[in-house]
Amino acid sequence: MEPSQSEMNILSNGKSHDLEGDIGMPMKTLPEEDQNGTQTVRFEDNDGGLENEEFLPSADGEKQIRFKDFEGKMSFGMSVFNLGNAIMGSGILGLAYAMANTGILLFLFLLTAVAALSCYSIHLLLKSSGIVGIRAYEELGYRAFGTPGKMAAGIAITLQNIGAMSSYLYIVKSELPLVIQTFLKADPNSDLWYLNGNYLVIMVSASIILPLALMKQLGYLGYTSGFSLSCMVFFLSAVIYKKFQIPCPFEEFSANTTAAHLDLNVSSHGHEYNNGLVHEDDDSHCYPRMMTMNSQTAYTIPILAFAFVCHPEVLPIYTELRNPTQKRMQNVSNISILVMYTMYFLAALFGYLTFYGNVEPELLHTYSRIDPYDTLILCVRVAVLIAVTLTVPIVLFPVRRAIQHMAFPTKSFNWLRHIAIAVVLLTIINMLVIFAPNILGIFGIIGATSAPCLIFIFPAVFYIRIVPNEDEPMNSVPKILAACFAALGVIFMVMSLSFIIIDWTSGGGNSAGGH
Repeated sequence: MEPSQSEMNILSNGKSHDLEGDIGMPMKTLPEEDQNGTQTVRFEDNDGGLENEEFLPSADGEKQIRFKDFEGKMSFGMSVFNLGNAIMGSGILGLAYAMANTGILLFLFLLTAVAALSCYSIHLLLKSSGIVGIRAYEELGYRAFGTPGKMAAGIAITLQNIGAMSSYLYIVKSELPLVIQTFLKADPNSDLWYLNGNYLVIMVSASIILPLALMKQLGYLGYTSGFSLSCMVFFLSAVIYKKFQIPCPFEEFSANTTAAHLDLNVSSHGHEYNNGLVHEDDDSHCYPRMMTMNSQTAYTIPILAFAFVCHPEVLPIYTELRNPTQKRMQNVSNISILVMYTMYFLAALFGYLTFYGNVEPELLHTYSRIDPYDTLILCVRVAVLIAVTLTVPIVLFPVRRAIQHMAFPTKSFNWLRHIAIAVVLLTIINMLVIFAPNILGIFGIIGATSAPCLIFIFPAVFYIRIVPNEDEPMNSVPKILAACFAALGVIFMVMSLSFIIIDWTSGGGNSAGGH
């Protein structure tokens, strides 16, 4: 049986069980030059080049997977590193602020709920992938809703990941000049080129991100992902250490003593300003709150909801996993989410217990209020910059894959196209970071729409459409749960958009989201 005919049969009835006994394709039947590609799948099929897997029942009832397009070689550990790095983002810097506005118990409840929902969402993706033998998010959309589903998934992945990459490079643009300035003790008002964030972000993109983005396989990035995660472990260790070094109330450093006396000579919020330091007289805020509600509490919900966004990267990593099975990839996802869950909670807890109600939306800025020249915090800033820089290539892979599926669905792997897409994407992102004054607000809207689709809505509706009614009727528990999950995604989308719009109209500018 030809692969295209097999896929057409599966597409017509939404299941592959009737065909499994008839399929006996060898492990490798494709041209040699495409067997090692990961960003593109085999596109020689007449029906649009859908990525093929064969699921053959074994004696124990589990389905064995046969890949005809690529034999994965990435180890379990490297897969965990890559997925963990895709989850980990700059949003960890704002979790202490989120805890300050929710309380420890409410924060823990919300974080746990989001982590569990993310595991369930990945379960839906993997199960849908297993039924039709597809490991591409866009092609799952095609199987569920045809071309509109494929385009919707591809566009959502593209917008979400471009927004994430832009936020990472925006951090490089704003933080790297300050780090260099502090190391070199340079004048902040000087016009030195190496203190210009625009030049620096281009240099970082060209010298570090682009070479990594040109890798043909995600597996090669497992080492950089491991190093990136180690940088965030260093960040977490520093936050825990500083908790026992900074007293509460703390003394705030002011570089301009004269300005401090002129502008802040009156006690405000229980603070007394003297000799360039802000002395905290009131220690009533130096006690943790288990639960709290204020005007900023609502903004923490989107932040936490998007803390585990990694769904565009799940299926590409699954593609390269050695000895791939649904259970094995689910374990990769569960371990990655558990590790990030632990790091998120510890960073938020110790950051909050250090500053309590005085913690800022960006945690490192709060440390700078005490001593902007603190060597440890300076090293932490460097570690965070390295981490977000090394995350960009991981996030770029699904975007290039989505563009490949949408624009070149019948083309096999080509190095020129592979490189060109990466160069164009990085060029667009750099231009956005350099020239768009309100880039975070723009991508706040994109994130509030594309992220709920990728996390909640698409996995659920694809699952409902792809799983045959003969196996699971619409009134079955799994499909009812999937429908509720999709409804939850719609609620999150409406809430997130409402918070951002309200914040914009009120001129507050307080919505701090991000991956």
